[in-house]
This record gives sequence, structure tokens and C-alpha cells, in this order.
Amino acid sequence: MNHATSELLPDGPLLAYYGDDFTGSTDVMEAFTLAGVPTVLFLQTPSQAWVKKFSHMKCVGLAGTSRGRSPAWMQQNLPPAFASLKAFGAPILQYKVCSTFDSNPEIGSIGTAIDLGVKVMGDSWSPMVVGAPRLRRYQAFGHLFAAMGDAVHRLDRHPTMSRHPVTPMDEADLKQHLAKQTSKRIELVDLVALKQGLGQQRLDAAMGNDGPVVLLDVIDEETLALAGQLVWTNRGSGLFSASSSGLAYALVAHWRRVGLLSAPTDFPQTKGVDCIAAISGSCSPVTASQITWAAAHGFDTQRMDVKAVLSADTCAVEVERLVQLAQLAVQKRVSPLIYSASGPDDPAVLGFSKLASEAGIELSQAHERVGQALASIMRRIVDTTGIQRIAIAGGDSSGAVASALDIAALTVVSQLTPGAPLCRAHAESTDMDGLEVALKGGQMGGPDFFERVLKGTA
Repeated sequence: MNHATSELLPDGPLLAYYGDDFTGSTDVMEAFTLAGVPTVLFLQTPSQAWVKKFSHMKCVGLAGTSRGRSPAWMQQNLPPAFASLKAFGAPILQYKVCSTFDSNPEIGSIGTAIDLGVKVMGDSWSPMVVGAPRLRRYQAFGHLFAAMGDAVHRLDRHPTMSRHPVTPMDEADLKQHLAKQTSKRIELVDLVALKQGLGQQRLDAAMGNDGPVVLLDVIDEETLALAGQLVWTNRGSGLFSASSSGLAYALVAHWRRVGLLSAPTDFPQTKGVDCIAAISGSCSPVTASQITWAAAHGFDTQRMDVKAVLSADTCAVEVERLVQLAQLAVQKRVSPLIYSASGPDDPAVLGFSKLASEAGIELSQAHERVGQALASIMRRIVDTTGIQRIAIAGGDSSGAVASALDIAALTVVSQLTPGAPLCRAHAESTDMDGLEVALKGGQMGGPDFFERVLKGTA
């Protein structure tokens, strides 16, 4: 017999998490919200007033930007973020990573995050759940696979992730990949052990005073629930886990299996609007196909001149040009979509290093400048047109835009596509409070994603 969540699950938050980018942070929020576990995602360390406002939430997240940061940045910024999340009293503290494990020793080091996180929580193990079948991500014998279109690829042969401009994946074996980022012992409970009922036995053998990282295979709903069971029943007095949203899906699957959660109900769909504003800083071919689809279905798509944006002399002029074009489109009730690149083979992507060099700035500064320009454009559009629904594609772009709009927190409004829900913004400003926002990672969504945001349909 199923029971209400509040009757059997512990009081207070069940999980607190730090998201390594903004788009991935909404993924966990969606997973729990759709399961009936109230969740809020803060976009900045919350004040006591915001904490009080959302005190009823069972999951609390804090969106970050560590996926694109150095270990030095992480060592300075993650400990206080983890400490603020630990204060909510959840038994599990998660460092939410992308389900394609974007990272290397110099940028977005997941190993560095683990080293810092276990110091905050402590325990005899640190579980890692990366597979998420709903997102078509699968971990088998420690190797990560991800779908694109109708095909499933080993991650080091994935058409996008193997060619990622910042953190290309050249190793699908997560034990090998992670070992380059941390000196911690890394173990695996594989899918055969899980399916044979030997998961706990293998976990007991792996645990130790050195607090090893233990990867848990997930390929289907059965292994998902079994992974969730291992995490939940071995959480002890506190647990740190660097995992994708697969951890949230796994916990929900286990809670349902043992009757701690009722079966999910259909999440309400929101109404369509006559116009949205969208921007994209994504280099993914998935997003490129979505931009092409939008252009063929009534959106006013406009390419940003990246060279102009990287130059201090012409950046403001280019931003103004795109703002004016967007304003004209909105006046006609046509949805503007402004993008900086169309796929990994776009000349702006292939020649980005050269453009940065010509502008006399470091590559990291160049990426930041593009994000800031897109954020400035979106802020101007929202301020001057009164538009009430927006979409942002790309993790870095999402972080920059959310910061520019002074959004304090997000909650889920409705489903759009797995991993990218439509959210409601909570802000001090009455102009921004209530704004509907969809944050999309590069690999998320079908060709018609932007129209789904427009129509509010899943």
C-alpha cells in the first residue's frame, strides 16, 4: 500500500544539491517535482527570507557554474556552497553533474568536487549514479553511453561529447576518467551484481575508512531502483554523492517500489503564449537542429556576430542591433531567437580561439563575453517588451541570463521535454517575479523544442 510522502519519509529536506551548471540544475528539480517531491532551485545563496518562504520544500538546490571552472576556483567557492546546503539538514548532499560527465582535471573537475564534498559530509563511501534511462543515458560495467537520435553511443564515440569544445570525452570508462581527477579509491557495483541481488554484498566489500567513490550501474528501471535502494539504505548519518539527475530518479524509483511515494500523477500543462524570446549559446548539433526547425516554423532567428561581440569597440553596437531586431519581432508577435553558433562545425566555433586572440583576450574571457552579451540582450528584451516566457539554450548562457535577470529561485511549472521543464521565476523585482523560464542543455529536446516552449506542450 502506498502512503503519502510526509507519513513515511523523514521530515525536512530529503536531498540538497549543488548543480554544476544552471540547465542541469533544473533537471533534478524536474525529476523530484514530477514525482511529488516539492523542490526549489535557488540561483544564488538564499537569504533567510527566501529560506523561510520555501521551508516546506523536500529538496533544495543551488545552481552553480563549476562545470566550466578550474580546481582553484572550486576549492575557493564550493566549500561555502556545500556548507550552506548542509545547513538544510538533508541526509544526502549531492554535487549534481551532467549525465554526460563533462569534466577533466583542469576544467569542471568532478574529482575535486568529491574531495571537497566528502570533507563536509563524511562517510564510509560516496555513491555515484550517472545513468538516467529517462534521459537515455546508460552506465554498463562502469562505461557510460548516451543516445543521440535513434542511436546509442559509447561516450568517447558520441558525435557531440567526443568533440566537446571544452571537455571532450576521450574515455567512456568512468573509473578511468575519474581517476585522473581524484586520488580516491574508485569501486563499482555492476549491473550483474545488482540484478543477482548481490548489490549490498558488493557495497559492503567496497566500503572503507578511506571513503571510496562507488559507481552504481544503471541501464533500466530495475537497476535504477536497486541503485536508489543502496544509496537510501546506506545513507548513514550523512552522505555526499557526485551524481547526475540519475540519483534523483533512482531515489524516486526506490521510494515508489517500497511504498514511500505514491504513483506519479500527470503534471499540469501550462497554456501557450503568442510570443517568447529565446537565446542560444550552445554549440551542440541538437540545438543547431532546433534552431533550424524554429527558423522554418515562424521564429525570427538572428545570428550574433561573435567577432563583433569579442571586440570591446563593437560589442555594444552588436548587442543593440540584436535587441532592436528582437523588439521589432515581438511587436509583430513573432518569437525572436538569437544564437551565437549553430553546431560544432559552425565557423564561429571552429575559429573561436583565433577570434579571441585577435580580440586580445583569453579564451575563458571570450566565452564569458559571449555569455554576458547574450544575457544583456535577454535582459533588455524582457525589460522593454513585457514578454512573460523565455528560453535559454546552453549551460553557461543560462547561468549568465539568470544572473542578469536577478532571479532568486525557480520552481517547476510544467513538463516540456525530459531534463528541461518550464519553470517559474521567483524574484524580488515584481517585473521578474512570475517570469516563465525554460533552461535547456545542449543535448536536450527534440527538433521542435522552442515551439514546445511557445505552446507549453510536452
